[in-house]
Amino acid sequence: MDRISTIRNVERALRSFENGEADLATTEERVLAALRTYATDFDDETGRAAYVGQGADAVDGVVVIASSHAEARERIRDHASDPPAAFEVERIG
Repeated sequence: MDRISTIRNVERALRSFENGEADLATTEERVLAALRTYATDFDDETGRAAYVGQGADAVDGVVVIASSHAEARERIRDHASDPPAAFEVERIG
């Protein structure tokens, strides 16, 4: 899903919430689903892609956009509250 489609899906979810057609939990689920789809489909012309951390709880499931495994590892470590010394990084998609 491209950025514009993702934004449109988020806007639709917000509009439904504002119109009383959806509650907050449903809106959160729809926004999260749009963002996850965007992240897992992400691959741009600069070679950046989505990567996910695997291993200890602090990094497991952390998804970042990076241009290499090394950059992804650094970004995941930066986002983790208490990063382990070693963990795996996998490219998504």
